Amino acid sequence: MARYLRMLVTWMSRAHSYILTLNDRFEYSFSDKELHFIVIGATGLMLILLVYPVFKLLANHNRVLAITWIYALTVLLVLTFAIEIGQSLTGTGTMEFGDVVAGMGGFFAVTAVIVTLHLLLWIVKSIVRAIRRAGGHQRRGAGV
Repeated sequence: MARYLRMLVTWMSRAHSYILTLNDRFEYSFSDKELHFIVIGATGLMLILLVYPVFKLLANHNRVLAITWIYALTVLLVLTFAIEIGQSLTGTGTMEFGDVVAGMGGFFAVTAVIVTLHLLLWIVKSIVRAIRRAGGHQRRGAGV
């Protein structure tokens, strides 16, 4: 198990260094917190896009997105803490709770966008349904 944890920490360290290299190469001046926000937010979105169809197949009811969100949140919390521990162990960064908060902030921001779009779609569908129902009642009543 220790071997696999070391491999994971090594992979995360390389990924961290690569992201920092990209940040420097393209002359972005993202801070460590901003990079955590972007990377964890994007990872959260990818997790939702991958996990949602699987949970949809497993559970045929209307609460699948909530289950997916809880799963992604759990995995991201573990991953975010693992990143911080890995940075501390490898010396590629400092272990800060603020980085965890920034990373989870990225996930919550992406979630807010998804929820907003889902709510807007539900509102539009509800309005269309109401208009169709009102139109149907008028047509039936017009012939009486």
